[in-house]
Amino acid sequence: MKTVFIDGSAGTTGLRIYERLSAREDIKILTLGEEKRKDTAARKEMLNSVDIAFLCLPDDAAREAVAMVENPAVTVIDASTAHRTLPDWAYGFPELSPLHEQKLLESKRIAVPGCHASGFIALTYPLVEAGLLKPDALLTCHSITGYSGGGKKMIAQYEEENRSPLLDAPRQYALGQQHKHLKEMKAITGLNNAPIFCPIVSNFYSGMTVTVPVFANMLQGGNIHDIKALYAEKYTGKIVKYTETLDDEGFISGAALSGKDSMRISVLGNDERILLIAGYDNLGKGASGAAVECMNMVMGVEKTTGLEL
Repeated sequence: MKTVFIDGSAGTTGLRIYERLSAREDIKILTLGEEKRKDTAARKEMLNSVDIAFLCLPDDAAREAVAMVENPAVTVIDASTAHRTLPDWAYGFPELSPLHEQKLLESKRIAVPGCHASGFIALTYPLVEAGLLKPDALLTCHSITGYSGGGKKMIAQYEEENRSPLLDAPRQYALGQQHKHLKEMKAITGLNNAPIFCPIVSNFYSGMTVTVPVFANMLQGGNIHDIKALYAEKYTGKIVKYTETLDDEGFISGAALSGKDSMRISVLGNDERILLIAGYDNLGKGASGAAVECMNMVMGVEKTTGLEL
């Protein structure tokens, strides 16, 4: 039995990880009492006493927590932005390539991908890897997400009885093109330029649809059928899978995979204007589900254990 500590268990991501693990018999979750939750000495002792430590913290607090870990046997799985592009950390998206999977299996430091970034990278990495898309391609990414992605404060805003009527309509944000996921979206895909990124939060709890539009003339010696074949060959697992039909009668709901830990990849559009689309849950494969998948792999158990697919 493996021992696990969730540092930041009161947050949305931490709570969802706890929910996924609490019923398992192969894991013992260790916790700190409310009075010691912010006690540095108590946290340090706990972080060094477990097999696996999840960090569900702001970036600076995550860096501080990592610095506390002195026991080389502890595996740290960090859900923050702090370590996602560092070369000595494994990027927790094993479906990208055998190299990503192997590095994750061998690492004691694993960074969970960002929610928006997960879809963009799943769609773009294979094209750059296969040479269908040049690294200097200039891309755009549209992403619609449920409001749970904004954490407790945003959840409270949307669920308040007398909330602003402006929250009833979708709201675009990150208007200055400085979103914290851009760094990994560029680094992990191997692109020379970050995409123009247009995230939109809307009035549903959880779910996410990420779209990357591509003109056919941006491809190198390939077409929409080559992209479909590439995804169909790469994404065959239970968690990330290519599908021909992500839409429902011509519409794609942002909440289609709400509550699930899986991701579905599809290619729509036509021979000239191609839509690369990923559907998943921002709290599932976009956060907590991905973290648990990484933990399962480190433990050597089936990667889907405890996940809702």
